Amino acid sequence: MLGKYLLDHETGGRIFLAVLFGMAVVVPIANLWVPADSFFHIPTYTVTLLGKYLCYALLAVALDLVWGYCGILSLGHGAFFALGGYAMGMYLMRQIGERGVYGHPELPDFMVFLNWDSLPWYWYGFDQFWFAMLMVMFAPGILAFVFGWLAFRSRVSGVYLSIMTQALTYALMLAFFRNELGFGGNNGLTDFKDILGASLQSDTTRVWLFISSVIALALGYLICRYIVNSRLGSVVTAVRDGEARARFIGYRVERYQVWIFTMSAVLAGIAGALYVPQVGIINPGEFQPLYSIELVVWVALGGRATLYGAALGAGIVNYVKTVLTGALPEVWLFVLGALFVLVTIFLPRGVVGIWRRRSNHGR
Repeated sequence: MLGKYLLDHETGGRIFLAVLFGMAVVVPIANLWVPADSFFHIPTYTVTLLGKYLCYALLAVALDLVWGYCGILSLGHGAFFALGGYAMGMYLMRQIGERGVYGHPELPDFMVFLNWDSLPWYWYGFDQFWFAMLMVMFAPGILAFVFGWLAFRSRVSGVYLSIMTQALTYALMLAFFRNELGFGGNNGLTDFKDILGASLQSDTTRVWLFISSVIALALGYLICRYIVNSRLGSVVTAVRDGEARARFIGYRVERYQVWIFTMSAVLAGIAGALYVPQVGIINPGEFQPLYSIELVVWVALGGRATLYGAALGAGIVNYVKTVLTGALPEVWLFVLGALFVLVTIFLPRGVVGIWRRRSNHGR
């Protein structure tokens, strides 16, 4: 039985990586080199939309690492995603310079509008890409480490931990809405011009951002797969299945929980950083607890403890959301709730579970 389980995982993972490789090859060619009037041409809008889905898929993989394998149901992973996005947004804002509406060489437009006379100290360094990329990982990573260290050492778990993570993201949302915090308030950060000197409006830049999202998702999946297949992953799974027993045989459970939680937050931050230049904005709305709850639905629909299933669930739910919010926006939340209920009742192992059952019957 264990052999079949591992085989299913390996087969599904290979198919997932093969699909990503195919997308990385086909989509750029169809966008840049196939004529616009051809049936096989992929417009830049679709490239950007696919890149956005890939960022969501990486976020789902990050949550699956802690929920599917460690049993930590986080309802605040949207906060780590948003922090990574804000770090990237700050870099992009610093690149605007005198091309802004007010033409200030250093201050972003919203700071000039609010009569700020100097750049806040926490914006220093964001004119350098390498520094911004460090902050993309450090900001969510440090927050997750501190939160996890306090929560797991206090042995907070289950629904109480879920409520605390939701409270964390809600508190951050309220904080980032405040103009005096220096992150653009309600409007957030937007009107980006370029990244690493390349125009964000260029088709070529959009394709490279898409390819970067493919690479990040593939690497994120491989890193998570390596973790769960390692000795560390075995301990983490044991903690999920019986935390008290793991403590009894001598494991410092909180150390494993903090490590996995922090690693997951870093991956979520990277997803947020790739998301921002593709959608062109980051605002406090990304901290909404509803988004973190949606993320749980993605993972549940695709299949917990599979990683590639979580990515698949993110793609399915967000495609349905794109279609419905364009045609019938008022029904989307009802559909989301119905999806979660139906998955819980009829697909406890998600969409991937259907494939596994069929594959097992065929053997």
